[in-house]
Amino acid sequence: MIRVNDLTLPFDHAPDALSKAIAKRLGVSPKGLQDIKIVRQSIDARRRTSIVFVYAVDVKVGNEAKVLKACVGDAKIGPAPGMIYVLTKRAKQPRTVPVVVGSGPCGLFCALILAQQGVRPLLIERGRTVKARIRDVHRFWQQGELDPVSNVQFGEGGAGTFSDGKLVTQIKDKFNRSRKVLDELVKAGAPKEILYQARPHIGTDHLVNVVKHLREAIIALGGQVRFETRLTGLTLKDHHVTGIMVNDNEPIDTASVVLALGHSARDTFAMLHSQGIAMLAKPFSMGVRIEHPQALINQAQYGKFAGHPALGAADYKLVHHGDHGRSAYSFCMCPGGQVIGAASEPGRLVTNGMSHHARSCPNANSALLVGVTPQDFNTDDPLAGVAFQRQWEARAFAVGGGQYHAPAQCVADFLVSRPTRFMRSVEPSYQPGVTCCDLRQCLPEFVADTLREAIPAMDKKLHGFAMPDAVMTALESRSSSPVRIIRDETFQSPSVQGLYPAGEGAGYAGGIMSAAVDGIKVAEAVISDL
Repeated sequence: MIRVNDLTLPFDHAPDALSKAIAKRLGVSPKGLQDIKIVRQSIDARRRTSIVFVYAVDVKVGNEAKVLKACVGDAKIGPAPGMIYVLTKRAKQPRTVPVVVGSGPCGLFCALILAQQGVRPLLIERGRTVKARIRDVHRFWQQGELDPVSNVQFGEGGAGTFSDGKLVTQIKDKFNRSRKVLDELVKAGAPKEILYQARPHIGTDHLVNVVKHLREAIIALGGQVRFETRLTGLTLKDHHVTGIMVNDNEPIDTASVVLALGHSARDTFAMLHSQGIAMLAKPFSMGVRIEHPQALINQAQYGKFAGHPALGAADYKLVHHGDHGRSAYSFCMCPGGQVIGAASEPGRLVTNGMSHHARSCPNANSALLVGVTPQDFNTDDPLAGVAFQRQWEARAFAVGGGQYHAPAQCVADFLVSRPTRFMRSVEPSYQPGVTCCDLRQCLPEFVADTLREAIPAMDKKLHGFAMPDAVMTALESRSSSPVRIIRDETFQSPSVQGLYPAGEGAGYAGGIMSAAVDGIKVAEAVISDL
């Protein structure tokens, strides 16, 4: 097939406009186009008066060599590159079953690749199945009853199950692992548009079924999946893994353990540290969720075309480099979504953002974060970041008044350090409820100062961002892992052979796509070592 890049059309173009544009670009008749596959579709809204879609397509024509020769001077046209992920080595089942710890994107895709290559892994998850987990999470949101075993952080699918399901990533991979992830997600029930959208997302309403189908695929290939099974110890001999302990009293023999931990597996981090597994504190971020009317964001980004169904709910990405060396940035922006309770430990308050696929809720929300570095802790303890998170999460719980009500403040009040007494036109979406306050009571001083400087600066880039009635809800503290479990070029811990730190919790990914791709890489490493 022939790849044609940078085809630009009005966002509301007619159904046959794309084929006509392709034919014109290639110098052929539209009837000569035998097949068209959209590879990428993005929105260019830099000129709000003339918003366009930009396409990359793969096209099949009758005389490909002749067409390519005629287009030799067009740098945007050439043979379509391959898009198939290939893992050539077929592994044999080892003497002991490889164990994958954690069923987030990293663990699911690591286990899936192992199973597809003839290795029958055991995937263990401390939380519950996605069906049971949904009940537990909604009970928490509605009644404030937290289940430490089954919540937004722990359970089938990991933290990403209750999110926007964004699949955007900056990673480059010549082996097409990213495409492999997308293909498997579509097979599992994700919308087909994720294969070509520039900023694809699944939505939490689709994710709950996708992760279940991925689990079923692993089992169909001979793998095992166990829930409510928590890693509580490693069995080691001569710096090699020989087994694990789960739930404090059940040993499992294995020579390969993939640590696909989520960023909130704090007790597991402590256990690994106590057993001498090399790790270090790494930077992470802390801040709030900021919530605006989605209509305001649409207007700011799309002007007179705001609300057009072809454009959908607008998003944004903002950053401000402060005068004192700190930066603030938006993260995990959820168009048409809601702010959610994401605590996993009693007495600690955590927020996150979530959207359904339709992104049809009235508010937009995003994390608004400031970087935290190991230098802020004044200690070389690898778990210092965990302690820092816990300290401020407990403070937020107290300021919220208990029962997992979240501290919240209007932007106008925050900017002048005045406690909010009541919410205004923007209704907070967080459940089970918010408590009006001064957020400086539950944010590190450097975080609050940086955010106060950043919001007016961001308003100059996105008109309305500093809307006085916009709501800031604390505390967003789990954007990434505060530790990195060290691994070498073989993807194994230098402390223990057969131990494979992987994914976001181990400090090697940031989001669904990068975590899934890292899981595939680690599966390949396990296979090569069998």
